[in-house]
Amino acid sequence: MSNQIPKVSIIIPCKNIDGYVQECIENCLALDYPSFEILLLPDSPSSLEFKGVEIIPTGPVKPATKRNIGTKHAAGGFYGFIDSDAYPRLDWLKNALRYFQDPDVAGVGGASITPERDSLMQKTSGAVYSSMMGGFRFAFRYSSKQLQETDDLPSCNLIVKASVFKETGGFDESFLTGEDTNACMDMVYRQGKKLLYVPDVVVYHHRRPLFKPHLKQVWTYARHRGLFARIFPKTSRRLAYFLPSLLVAGLLVGLLLSFIPVVKFLFTILYGAYLVGIILSGLATKNLKLFFIVPLGIFLTHLTYGVGFISGFLSEKVD
Repeated sequence: MSNQIPKVSIIIPCKNIDGYVQECIENCLALDYPSFEILLLPDSPSSLEFKGVEIIPTGPVKPATKRNIGTKHAAGGFYGFIDSDAYPRLDWLKNALRYFQDPDVAGVGGASITPERDSLMQKTSGAVYSSMMGGFRFAFRYSSKQLQETDDLPSCNLIVKASVFKETGGFDESFLTGEDTNACMDMVYRQGKKLLYVPDVVVYHHRRPLFKPHLKQVWTYARHRGLFARIFPKTSRRLAYFLPSLLVAGLLVGLLLSFIPVVKFLFTILYGAYLVGIILSGLATKNLKLFFIVPLGIFLTHLTYGVGFISGFLSEKVD
């Protein structure tokens, strides 16, 4: 990178301009970074105006389409993708741009942390995602951990070089979610670039509360990841994504064949250990209210994801 401060185009897709969107804009405008623009992409025109924000109505299209439209209007050498129900820490861009000193780095992402003022059931959702039992090897995405190279960063917190992103052809607009997986795969495996997860590039992301909204979101994620496991094996056909489905299969087999002593013994040992694990995840929150809800939230999340993943894997298309 040159000594000139690069401009970043912050791209925010949304359905309408609600309180979360306004919070996102206010925090983006307050960023500790000298050169950026904000592109907001709601479905419909709005009477609301924000100084320093370009509003681009898109019609009722998918988030991937909105993000692609945003890049076509963007003037920056970098794109900063963030969800409309999230908001950046004030050093978001300043910290991210440091890592692009390495010319091989194409994209940077970081933690997506549950805001402290979220409701109890939103915090429970966040605790499920950030626990090792709930999020497995991807729990780092929901809390500040060590820097690591990766091949998949979520678009709720993603800063990328515009030139490299354009080479991908943009986000795949056929997917409701998971469009970032395909773009990241292209940058890493076709273009030979690096993607970094770094602990100090932080956004605060409001969660869908347990139980129904959270599980509905998990179902959508799982169906898309199941499809990706079949069509994008390089980044999605990984054991961690299959584990919830194995949990579901084990439950069914164990319950149906529990009359066989050896099956009953193995079932008791394995699922007893699982029960201990999710209870410990509840204890790890150090919050009495969360302790009673998080284990159930993890279990239902795994069941939902496990069935949804299988459904997606066996589907030709996921909407």
